[in-house]
Amino acid sequence: MPLVRIDVVEGREPAELRRLADVVQEVLEEVFAAPPRDRYQVVEEHRSTHLILQDTGLGFDRTDDRVLVQVFQQGRSDEQKKALYARLAERLEAECGVAPTDLVVSVAANGRADWSFGLGRAQFLEGDL
Repeated sequence: MPLVRIDVVEGREPAELRRLADVVQEVLEEVFAAPPRDRYQVVEEHRSTHLILQDTGLGFDRTDDRVLVQVFQQGRSDEQKKALYARLAERLEAECGVAPTDLVVSVAANGRADWSFGLGRAQFLEGDL
């Protein structure tokens, strides 16, 4: 179950933010085989000066449409991660107007012991999931 943060520059309409979140979830279901109701997302808006995403020397400019997607997940392969990056760039450009140069994606791994879904329990470790 991926936990996803989506950070954007403020100014998008609520429907646009929801579409961004929906596309990210759909891609996670497609590429990472995330179950449909396994959705944990935080969408946060920032002033333009508070979302700094430079180009790491790649030579492209970012606009105020820039998006940072952080995915915390368990055990995906390098191939799945590469597929995620490509599919997110493709779908977010086609459906949300996010230029591929405005998209930054980071994937981090954690384990089964790193999750509690409520009740102060470690559901994975205690056999609930």
